[in-house]
Amino acid sequence: MNSDISQLHKYIPLLRELVVRDLKIKYRRSFLGYLWSLMNPLLMMWILTIVFSYVFRFDIPNYPLYLIIGQVVFSFVSESTTAAMYSIIGNAALLKKVYVPKPIFPLAQVMSSFVTMLFSMVAIFIVMIVTGVALTPTLFLLPVPLFFLFIFSLGVSLIVSAVAVYLRDMFHLYGVFTTAWTYLTPIFYPISIVPDDFRWMLFWNPLLYIVSYFREIILNNMVPTFDDTILCLELSVGTLILGMLIFRKLQNKFLLYV
Repeated sequence: MNSDISQLHKYIPLLRELVVRDLKIKYRRSFLGYLWSLMNPLLMMWILTIVFSYVFRFDIPNYPLYLIIGQVVFSFVSESTTAAMYSIIGNAALLKKVYVPKPIFPLAQVMSSFVTMLFSMVAIFIVMIVTGVALTPTLFLLPVPLFFLFIFSLGVSLIVSAVAVYLRDMFHLYGVFTTAWTYLTPIFYPISIVPDDFRWMLFWNPLLYIVSYFREIILNNMVPTFDDTILCLELSVGTLILGMLIFRKLQNKFLLYV
């Protein structure tokens, strides 16, 4: 896989075409098109705010903003990794015809989902303005957690795309896993409501720290600590390295199973 990665720069035009193709397919025959990336998180935030803020009465300052940050971040991870899971099998015909670095396919899926997420980020700024949160220079730090999020999602995508080639049940199991992952990530609830006996499960979730990093910058208008930055860097890069190792181990026999 080292040679594949070193040759990726030669396939930038193909990577660009794959990303554009994925974006076109995603919004084909959609009247709203890219606007849906903005409206979807806003509509979901509105519904969930009514349910959890008024019915369950979570005492979280600026709950709509708290909610939409977690929602946008988790939706990107879920969407990108699920799409990447199909990327190798879905491009089997191309793989059998010509040599293409295999990591390019999950990478393209993560990149197209990342573009969609950037549109969804506009929804976060809209909620900030509506709820009276000031747009401060702290927001210039957003590329840092965006980098962590991209690297983390790419690592997970490499793992699931490689495993799915050999284990087709992965397509069904991963949906169950992402559902459980949703509830293990404090998207719509505060960590304080989780009993101490079960809180350790949240702390083993890398997304907890990345979501918290976003909220620290956007919601709390604070610069995350050096320790938080190093932790998120270690988790994201560590996940990417693990994904690369697993993908490298499994990719040699892809053509026998796709």
